[in-house]
Amino acid sequence: MNTSFTTHSVFNRVFRPGKLTLGIFLPLRVYESYTEPLHQHLKYIQQIDRSGFDALWVRDIPVYDPNFRDVGQVYDPLTYLAYLAGQTEQVALGTASIVLPLQHPIALAKATASIDQLANGRLLLGVGSGDRYAEFPAFGKSFERRGELFREVFQDLQTLHRIDTPKMNSSLTQMQDLNVVPKPIHQGVPMLVTGASQQSLDWIATHADGWITYPGPTTTKEDTLGLKQKIAAFRNLIPQGEFKPHMTNEWIELDEDPHFPRTPLRGGFVLKTGRYGLLELLHQWEEIGVNHAALGIQFGKRDIGETLAELAQEVLPYFKGENV
Repeated sequence: MNTSFTTHSVFNRVFRPGKLTLGIFLPLRVYESYTEPLHQHLKYIQQIDRSGFDALWVRDIPVYDPNFRDVGQVYDPLTYLAYLAGQTEQVALGTASIVLPLQHPIALAKATASIDQLANGRLLLGVGSGDRYAEFPAFGKSFERRGELFREVFQDLQTLHRIDTPKMNSSLTQMQDLNVVPKPIHQGVPMLVTGASQQSLDWIATHADGWITYPGPTTTKEDTLGLKQKIAAFRNLIPQGEFKPHMTNEWIELDEDPHFPRTPLRGGFVLKTGRYGLLELLHQWEEIGVNHAALGIQFGKRDIGETLAELAQEVLPYFKGENV
């Protein structure tokens, strides 16, 4: 078990050895130049919370780049999670992922610890180095140095979360006789590294509390072999056999026909499937060591509430986390 978070009830509900749990990625529909539909999504988010999904996930896309045609969930991720902290009760609130090189450790430590307190310890931090070149000069940051910046923000953030009045003298944080309050409810906030983040796998296995990767193709059972090897390589490098979870995600279009076969759309970016195909994929992920799967439904054609209800009633019971 993760020695840093053995008493972290939310971490240990969402991430359990040998088990898969389910979360939902926001937004629930693609942004189309106006925010009014997003204002209506709170009722669905509360439906997710009541239904027993283990986590909600938001992405960090600070500026719109037309080359990517993607604005994430539109709202600033930490501001949005602070709002959702007061509108939900059980579901974990996660980032997947905050672009660390664009953040200052003190401001990030303050904001994330505040959310964790307001959410009663429900915050999970997925973090990454970023892959959109245009964001870095916009923030006055070096894209080429993003791996180095990632490590520095990562380590400074852990220090600020865990130590009172730390003495710090990094290139970003110089502190003495000062403190950042509040602190998180537990000793720090769980931090899961996304992809490589310009780091070695050994560094990730040693320093991160978990690992988030893209799944690759998801149409056939053979498609999971690459992911299986990736997870095994990660776990072989974790010191002292400690449990550190692996998480992945898939954007799905859930067809009304439960028998609709797994069919890749948009060059494989979206998986169209009926619920039986989805169940088959999720069981395969569980078998190879995935501990949490975040499903995105924003490209679906069906009613949001109807899609969430089918997932909750017909899929979630097979992959339900337990209170610990």
